[in-house]
Amino acid sequence: MADLSTNYMGLALRNPIIAASSSLTGSLEGVKKCAAAGAGAIVLKSLFEEQIAAEIGALSEYAEYAGHGEASEYLQGYGMELGPRDYLQLVRDAKKAVDVPIIPSLNCFSNERWSDYAHQLESAGADAIELNIGVLPNQEKQTGAAVEELHLRIFHEVKSRVKIPVAVKLGPYFSSFANLAQKLSADRIKGPDFTVGWCGPGEIKKEVIWQGADALVLFNRFYQLDIDIDKMKLVPGNPHSTPAEIHTALRWMLLLSGKVDCDLAATTGIHDGRGAIKQILAGATVVQVCSTLYKNGFGQIGKMLEEIGAWMDAHKFATLGAFRGRLSQAHSDKPESYERLQYIKVFVGID
Repeated sequence: MADLSTNYMGLALRNPIIAASSSLTGSLEGVKKCAAAGAGAIVLKSLFEEQIAAEIGALSEYAEYAGHGEASEYLQGYGMELGPRDYLQLVRDAKKAVDVPIIPSLNCFSNERWSDYAHQLESAGADAIELNIGVLPNQEKQTGAAVEELHLRIFHEVKSRVKIPVAVKLGPYFSSFANLAQKLSADRIKGPDFTVGWCGPGEIKKEVIWQGADALVLFNRFYQLDIDIDKMKLVPGNPHSTPAEIHTALRWMLLLSGKVDCDLAATTGIHDGRGAIKQILAGATVVQVCSTLYKNGFGQIGKMLEEIGAWMDAHKFATLGAFRGRLSQAHSDKPESYERLQYIKVFVGID
C-alpha cells in the first residue's frame, strides 16, 4: 500500500490533501467534517482585516455619538481585541476536537497589528499560520517594487512575532514572481556592511535579520466580479474554480520546485486525485482543495486519496517523495522547454 504521509512546514500530515480556507472551515462542525473525511490538515476560514476595521469604526462612531470623544482611543483598542475573540475560540475548540494540524488564516492588506494577532493565534494553539496577503495594486503611482516590499514587510511583521511556521498565500500577478518568491522564502542575512563580530580570521559573522517563509501557497483565487448588463450593476462572479484553472499554479510549481528554500502548496483548480498528482509531480508538498468540496461534498477528500493511492501503486511509488518534483524544471535535462515550448506550439503549429 502506498504511504501518503508527508511533512509540511515541519508538521507531520497523514496525507497531502489540505482543506483550504473557506466557509466550510469557518465553524467547529465544518472542521470536524473535514477531519473525518480524511483531510491531512485544515486551514480555517480567514480572519479579514476589514472585519476588524469595521468593528473599530463602529465603536469609534458610538463613542463620538455618545459624547465621549476621549474614550475613542480606548474603544478602538478594545475593538482590536474583540474582533478575533470568536476566531481564537475556534482555534482552541478545533485543536481539542480533531487530531490534524489546524492552520488559521489571516487575510490582510497592511502590516498594522497583524503581528499581534499572529501571536494570539499561536497562544491559542495554532499549529501554523497562513498569511493571505490581498493587496490590489490599483494606485497609479504605486510601483511594482513598492507592492513587493509591502508583501515582504507584512510577512516580516508576522514572522518576527511567532515561533510556529508561517505560510504566505499569494496571487500570481507580479512583474517578477520568481524573484518575489525567492525573497519571501530566503532568510534575510546581515552581510559585511552589518558586521557584528568575527567567526575567525578573515571570516565575517553574519546575523539573520529574519527567517524566510516556511511555505508558499500558489495561488490565491481572488474575488471575481461580473456585470449584469440588464440591471447595469456589479454582481459576483463565479465563486468556485474549475479544473481548467489548475494551469497557472501548475506552471509556477514546475518552475519554482527545487529553487526556493521552503515548501510549496498548490491550490485553485484541483478537483480530483489526478489534479493532485499533477501538482505533486510538479513539486508541490501538499495540495489545498475548496471548490471541489462545495461541488462534491466532504467525501471527495476520500475519493481523491483513493485515486492517489491507486496511481502510486500502479506506478510502483511507495511514497510521495519518490515522485514529488519529478517533472519540475529543476529535474529536467531540457529546462528551456518549460519557458518556450508553449509559444512554439501555438505560433508554429506543432502538435
